[in-house]
Amino acid sequence: MTDLYAVVGHPVGHSKSPKIHAQFAVATAQDMEYTAIQAPLDGFVPTVTAFFDRGGKGLNVTVPFKQEAWKLCQIRTAGAETAGAVNTLWRDAEGRLCGDNTDGCGLIRDITCNHQVVLVGKRVLVLGAGGAVRGILQPLLAELPGEVVIANRTPGKAETLVDLFPGVTNLRAVAFDQLAGAFDVVINGTSASLAGDLPPLPSEIITSQTVTYDMMYGSDVTVFNAWAQSCGANRCLDGLGMLVEQAAEAFARWRGVRPETQDVLAFLRALG
Repeated sequence: MTDLYAVVGHPVGHSKSPKIHAQFAVATAQDMEYTAIQAPLDGFVPTVTAFFDRGGKGLNVTVPFKQEAWKLCQIRTAGAETAGAVNTLWRDAEGRLCGDNTDGCGLIRDITCNHQVVLVGKRVLVLGAGGAVRGILQPLLAELPGEVVIANRTPGKAETLVDLFPGVTNLRAVAFDQLAGAFDVVINGTSASLAGDLPPLPSEIITSQTVTYDMMYGSDVTVFNAWAQSCGANRCLDGLGMLVEQAAEAFARWRGVRPETQDVLAFLRALG
């Protein structure tokens, strides 16, 4: 019998996940079907329950349900626990709902493996203090950067994220207007790019050695990366690779085999 998987969100029609997992399945010879499910905004829990009750094997969770998925899980991985959000669901042998967050691992793998950016000992700036940023901090700190600065319009929100890692001395929070000096890597975790907006950032944070990474992606250069290019950044990367790599992590969690990602990433780039 073909195993059933899906991504659940609202809206979800734009999701690239079905295309990604279909290619993973072919490449790894897995008998599985992966679809998209749009859950009502007030109907996430019954949607998940119905999917697993009819024999579904695993779900990816996207906006706006990641925090709700976290609350629903009976068992969470350590990464999911810290992230406060879940994007990958499955049931274990006892029927308990389990959750993981593969976003942070996907980001780090894209940066370090696909783009060969070394984070060890580097000065890293993370923009934003929402759920997307919370999900990447633990994997980022595991790369042993020299310093990680979280900048946000409201510094109190950034301080809340710093407090998740007591005893970590190379992590601090600032307001955007407190930023000073150049950074080796700048990661944009705000949603400003989606609205065609840009956080109020000083150009001095960017030099000819800086690599920028926008967790957003699109057919055109994001607003953030366009700004970074105008400031003379060394390289400006978008989040499409993060999307593919987090999907590969989820696939490996479900199927026990991690698919290669380069062909899938090239396929998505070609689609525009």
